[in-house]
Order: sequence, then structure tokens, then C-alpha cells
Amino acid sequence: MWAKEIQTSGRLTKGKTLEGINYCINQEEALKVFLDDGEVPLDNNATEGSLRSLCLHKHAWKLIDSIDGAQSSAIIYSITETAKANNLNPFRYLEYILTVMKEHQEDTDYRFMEELLPWSEQLPEICKSKTKTTNV
Repeated sequence: MWAKEIQTSGRLTKGKTLEGINYCINQEEALKVFLDDGEVPLDNNATEGSLRSLCLHKHAWKLIDSIDGAQSSAIIYSITETAKANNLNPFRYLEYILTVMKEHQEDTDYRFMEELLPWSEQLPEICKSKTKTTNV
């Protein structure tokens, strides 16, 4: 590998470039995982993209003034981002699952919830997004 050649050549003795080369060499196995598993993406752009809206709205999070509020917000955020990752319209998906869950308030059998998961094939078309997104 060219990085090992540069490292052993002695041409670089310090600096950010050498740090980067050392990182590549130390992480070689992890950096090659995508070669063995086609499900592993070449980059983490989809994951970073899902965090983008969290960063964009960080000032709004200051309005949450309790632990319960923060936990509730985190749950809603997680549900909406998972919906997006599964090519669903987050608003329609939340509307649908809350409506169905309300109908089952008295149930003690929670098996119906399997059909509400974002990857369920039983979800109605109204929940499906008009535009294709990248799965995380």
C-alpha cells in the first residue's frame, strides 16, 4: 500500500500528512470493510445528513427545559429520522402510527406494533415519501 511506502521511506517525519497516513495504516481493516460487505456504504454521508437537521435546530433545543422534555424530543427525532431513512414522509408516518396506537389504547397485546415499524410492508401508501431518500 502506498501509505506504508511513504511511512517507511522517511520522507515525512512529522506533520498532519504523516498523522493522516498513520491513521490510514492503523485503520486499514476498518477502512476495507465495504469491500467485503456490499451493505456497508463507502462513506457516512447518509448518517451525517441525518444529524444535519439536529445541528440546524440546536437553538430550538434550548427551549426544552426538562429531562422529560428532552427525552420526548429525542424519541420524536429518532422516529422521524428513522422514517426518513426508510423513505417515509415523517409527518404522515407519525400521524398514522399515532392514530393506530390510539385505537389500541386498551390492548394488552402489542403485536400490532410490528406493522407500525418504518420498514413494515403493511404501512399505507400515504406514509410513503414522494422522493427517494438514502437509507442510513
